[in-house]
Amino acid sequence: MLKPHLFVDHTGSMGRGVFTRERIPAGTVVELSPVIVMSRDDRIHLDKTILHDYIFEWGKNKDRCCMALGLIPIYNHSYKSNCEYFMDYEDETILVKTVRVIIKGEELTINYNGNWNDEKRLWFDAK
Repeated sequence: MLKPHLFVDHTGSMGRGVFTRERIPAGTVVELSPVIVMSRDDRIHLDKTILHDYIFEWGKNKDRCCMALGLIPIYNHSYKSNCEYFMDYEDETILVKTVRVIIKGEELTINYNGNWNDEKRLWFDAK
């Protein structure tokens, strides 16, 4: 499930990102996408490729990884993100939901730390 008013465009400073053509109320599910779950060995290999920047740690012990389908790999990071994501290990899906109103034309962002308001330093210089 993907809201039809979402689209991918250039951000100007962070490559591509996910944007909206319509206002989105707080608490709205904007995407629910399946994931491809991979083993620990796959993760070790993927960490040496460009896909490292697009995969998510997976499992209660974070010992595996997954590649989310849909637009999820394109959401950029923000320490003041306007969306949060939830992983369902049983159904092998990731859900993205807004945490505040998002205006028409605004980029949708998530916090790569997992919690929308977590300010822990990332593996790259982030804003």
